[in-house]
Amino acid sequence: MATYVMADIHGEYGKYIDMLEQINFSDEDTLFVLGDVCDRGNEPVTVLQDMSMRANVYPILGNHELMALDVLDKLLVEITEDNYATQIDGEFMNKLLSYQQNGGSTTLKQFTALPKDEREDLLEYMKEFAPYEVVDVGDKTYILVHSTLGNFAQGKPLSDYTLEELTFERADYDKKLFDDNSIYIVSGHTPTKLLTGKWEIYKNANNIAIDCGAAFGGRLACLCLDTMKEYYV
Repeated sequence: MATYVMADIHGEYGKYIDMLEQINFSDEDTLFVLGDVCDRGNEPVTVLQDMSMRANVYPILGNHELMALDVLDKLLVEITEDNYATQIDGEFMNKLLSYQQNGGSTTLKQFTALPKDEREDLLEYMKEFAPYEVVDVGDKTYILVHSTLGNFAQGKPLSDYTLEELTFERADYDKKLFDDNSIYIVSGHTPTKLLTGKWEIYKNANNIAIDCGAAFGGRLACLCLDTMKEYYV
């Protein structure tokens, strides 16, 4: 029985499956996925569907899920002459263009190819992604979040952070946020090569960065919170 974290899979289904095999992921284990499952890679919907069928995989919201939901929800509605003006307006077209420019084309392609009931199921699953999770492993507490605790303030309840603060902000990995040495923040969002020049997990000041650039020519990383063992595909 082990607890694992990975992040920023970005549609790299092959790497995702290879990682599950590498860690011998079983029904007794727990996996937290820290957002940005979709976009960029060729099979984002395939990854999402696989995750949705595993009761011991817990997804956390990333900025790419937020962007995707904003667009995909609209695509569930059948476009007719009567509703065209309200459904396909300038605001939506701008969002769609921005989403495509940020890697959303692969998600759009797979999503629109699904039968309507599967599209509905997928969106309901994505809407249930948690904004963060708090996990105790041994004598340590891990706050699991996609990006960071944006606009951090001592004593501020986690529930008071906005989705944008948890998914879009960039972490300062040199800054220790909590005085308690047993509290760690585990996040993705910022590729570790931008921090160290290497595609490997980065740990500093009770921060653990695990986005190792799976969709950018890097690697998919996974960390076991029980042993701190690092895995790469």
